[in-house]
Amino acid sequence: MSDIIQLLPDSVANQIAAGEVIQRPASVIKELVENAIDAGATSINVLVVDAGRTSIQVIDNGKGMSETDARLSFERHATSKIRKADDLFSLHTMGFRGEALASIAAVAQIELKTRMANDDLGTHLSISGSRFTNQEPCSCPVGSNFLVENLFFNVPARRKFLKSNTTELNNIINAFERIVLVYPHIAFTLYSNGTELFNLRSCNYRQRIVEVFGKRLNQDLLSIDVDTSLCHIHGFVGKPESARKKTPQQYFFVNERYMKHPYFHKAVITAFDRLIPQGEQIPYFLYFEVPPTNIDVNIHPTKTEIKFENEQAIWQILLAAVKEAVGRFNDIPSIDFDTEGKPDIPVFDPHSGTKAPKVEINPSFNPFKQTAQPQKPSVPDGWEELYSGLDGNAEIRQSKLFEQDDLDVNTTPTDESLIISSASTTSTNESMIEEKSPSHYQYKGSYIMTAVKSGLMIIDQHRAHIRILYEEYLRQLSSHKAHSQKVLFPEVVQFTVSDKLIIDRILPEMAEMGFQLDSLGGDSYAVNGVPAGIEGLNAVSLIQDMVASAVESGASVKEDIDRTLALSLARNAAIPQGQVLTNSEMDNLVNELFTCENVNYTPSGEPIIAVMKQHDIEHLFDS
Repeated sequence: MSDIIQLLPDSVANQIAAGEVIQRPASVIKELVENAIDAGATSINVLVVDAGRTSIQVIDNGKGMSETDARLSFERHATSKIRKADDLFSLHTMGFRGEALASIAAVAQIELKTRMANDDLGTHLSISGSRFTNQEPCSCPVGSNFLVENLFFNVPARRKFLKSNTTELNNIINAFERIVLVYPHIAFTLYSNGTELFNLRSCNYRQRIVEVFGKRLNQDLLSIDVDTSLCHIHGFVGKPESARKKTPQQYFFVNERYMKHPYFHKAVITAFDRLIPQGEQIPYFLYFEVPPTNIDVNIHPTKTEIKFENEQAIWQILLAAVKEAVGRFNDIPSIDFDTEGKPDIPVFDPHSGTKAPKVEINPSFNPFKQTAQPQKPSVPDGWEELYSGLDGNAEIRQSKLFEQDDLDVNTTPTDESLIISSASTTSTNESMIEEKSPSHYQYKGSYIMTAVKSGLMIIDQHRAHIRILYEEYLRQLSSHKAHSQKVLFPEVVQFTVSDKLIIDRILPEMAEMGFQLDSLGGDSYAVNGVPAGIEGLNAVSLIQDMVASAVESGASVKEDIDRTLALSLARNAAIPQGQVLTNSEMDNLVNELFTCENVNYTPSGEPIIAVMKQHDIEHLFDS
């Protein structure tokens, strides 16, 4: 039998490695920008065309590379960051594996122009699918200029599974934000199809956060700074009122590297226990400085999962720091007392003498002397004529309530009625008023219970209303007949760059639902109208949640956008858990529910109705 194990060519091995390192255009930008940072750049420009499908260009003013280094940088495991394995535990750079450029070159076409400060001429390299096609001297500025074109041109399956341009551009923005937030001293720009998305100057941490996410966030940030022998933690957490249900800005960084850490996230959320509504999230931007020997960043290809040596101790430090920040700023809404009628208290003057209060009396006043005689109410003349023609002997009879003969003991709870005899002026003219007892009952303001043939039906009122509103909003979108209610005082809503990309696409659908949004320029919109029936809701939070839902779903087809917006609006406008309903409101809710296409589940698949069988109820009373 012949040997079947073969050594793969470098080009094939690089393509396999690229599958781990380069997953989408955002991965290319992350690797190239991190290389520019390691090269000491103070200004980095990123330009993308068609969300990176056509081209990605990263230009920096870093140290640049020599001709030999430029060629060697595209070889696998060629790096300037480490020399031996022990260097992995003393890292102060973003990259160290030497895989990024080799992986990019394996699945794209690259043009590189680079020059060092001491060189008169730079180097121009052309690579296509790991193969060098050109190398020559060139004239270029100090630094490096990477142009990556036709990503995944030789891996059609990978290119086919890229998402829409909107989704991929949103991924690019997310990767870009994770880098710029931790390097505020570096100036960054980001362009998409020639349009400027970011132009960030060198500044401090707080200014960088505000530049990226908007000025309204500035007033909601509480600073944190704690230094211990284990770590130094600094940054910002949001005030309780800045909590949001969807897509809050939450970032952890360790040694100037973005990381995901669910364990530390739980510490922050625990610090806000009972300060924010359940299900909402608080924004935070927290920077950890830890000795490199106490962390391991080499446990995941994307380097976003990092292992700490003293996680439990750091958890306690983080929890205490966040609690201290919230307590130090005493972030509790103050009570606005009514100052009307407040006495005028003069300023104390130590040189002025004390004056006795002036008392005025009326010498003619005698409290024991009766000043007026009580008067009897006057009776108008001719009062007898008002009652002329009436039978003075008429008797007013009152019937007994719930007489035993009027009740049928065999009636079921849903059929029983109350018989009330009304008062009558004659013995021959008596009317009976029949009032039905409620057919639905509410339990703890959350569930509606009603008897059915098979037993007891229990309806979740919040989920039922979501289903009703969802189908109603879809009908409005399809028929273009939604009613809008003008607001008396328009509010202003601001969006991040990633949100701005989606709001421009879904504005027509939001207008069909009844929202009236007018651009104020930049990232701000005025809310001039809302759908009729939701006037009591917070319009700004509602719109932000709807945009966040659209960003999460990545919807590009109109039908998908309609469903996403309808579901988001229905969830916000639905009857909340704990709201007490009247009998007529319960009747209407149940009747409307059973006219829906799907009465059993919400649009997201959550059950609405549960039935407790008759035999299960009887079993509860078995001796």
